[in-house]
Amino acid sequence: MSGDSTRCVKAVAAEQVPGSPMQRGPVFAAPYQLSSDEGSESDTYARASNPGWRDLESALATLEGAAGALVVGSGMSAITVVLRSLLTAGDTVVVPSDGYYQVRAYARERLEPMGITVHELRTVDMAGEAADALLASAEGTTVVVAETPANPSLDVVDLRIVSEQCANAGAVLVVDNTTATPLGQQPLELGADVVVASGTKTLSGHSDLLMGYIAASDADFLAGMERERALSGTVLGPFETWLAHRSLGTAGLRFERQCANALALAALLETHPAAHRVRYPGLPGDPAHAVAAGQMSRFGGLVTFEVDSAEQFHRLVAGSDLLVPATSFGGIHTTADRRARWGDPVPDGFVRLSCGIEDTDDLVADLESALSAL
Repeated sequence: MSGDSTRCVKAVAAEQVPGSPMQRGPVFAAPYQLSSDEGSESDTYARASNPGWRDLESALATLEGAAGALVVGSGMSAITVVLRSLLTAGDTVVVPSDGYYQVRAYARERLEPMGITVHELRTVDMAGEAADALLASAEGTTVVVAETPANPSLDVVDLRIVSEQCANAGAVLVVDNTTATPLGQQPLELGADVVVASGTKTLSGHSDLLMGYIAASDADFLAGMERERALSGTVLGPFETWLAHRSLGTAGLRFERQCANALALAALLETHPAAHRVRYPGLPGDPAHAVAAGQMSRFGGLVTFEVDSAEQFHRLVAGSDLLVPATSFGGIHTTADRRARWGDPVPDGFVRLSCGIEDTDDLVADLESALSAL
């Protein structure tokens, strides 16, 4: 199998036609000219399909090892399109209690009032007897949403076990692959039915667009989700489509550096007295390391740790030359986010560190200096 950078470059490569651009530019169109041979057109109206989407979707499907992919307006659009297309009244959805908080909020505020039963499970409990019992008692269609590594806890679920549990129960397994990316983990190969992710983050990687995507190997799943995308209008604009496609070619290089930086910073944090409860699946002593090593080829660019208070977090950022205080993650800059600010059930001093592509030695020196000044 080719390396990550080769895979990314090949995934975005245009057809080689002498005299044509190596990369297609953005296609700015809403309606397309119609043919007298009705129904023969590839494109009629950009909310339904367009050539920019096809290029990007083909690249994403290749990277995820999927039969097909759909791009949507954001990562939240991806998960909500999937859940709306799969669930109706009387069905059941299981979401991670330690994953992205907006997914739980959507399930409670939007799905539960529609008569859909919502259960929350910690990531580490999704592969076990409690999950088996829950799946056995669920009524109607059951969808299990697993986010691994979970954001922000960075706990990991064994996807081989969970996919087997879901298959035995007739449940649909949806895996949020945002943190790992398809360069770090292949959920469909591990047994998942559907992959969702926020392309806003590592894959586009420049903190300049919102994008989400869905990937699957079942044509019926994809058809239902494509219909939901068209009806809900949760679509990706042409310029964002082009930006994401262009950026995807360098994702392998960027992710390799981000992972190397994350491991180096996690090793520093693990030994520094100002940092507590450091989590990174790539650390040999991390509780998630054994499972992560069995299903991930890279451990991602996120590290979490705690300082003593919110005030100390702000002092840490102010004392650094390289840390940018910002939410989201996966960009070229190293960012620090105090997750309690957004409502995650974490201590006030809980820090999610997203490692950028700066030189590793510079980042280590900068963070060590800022920590030592606390």
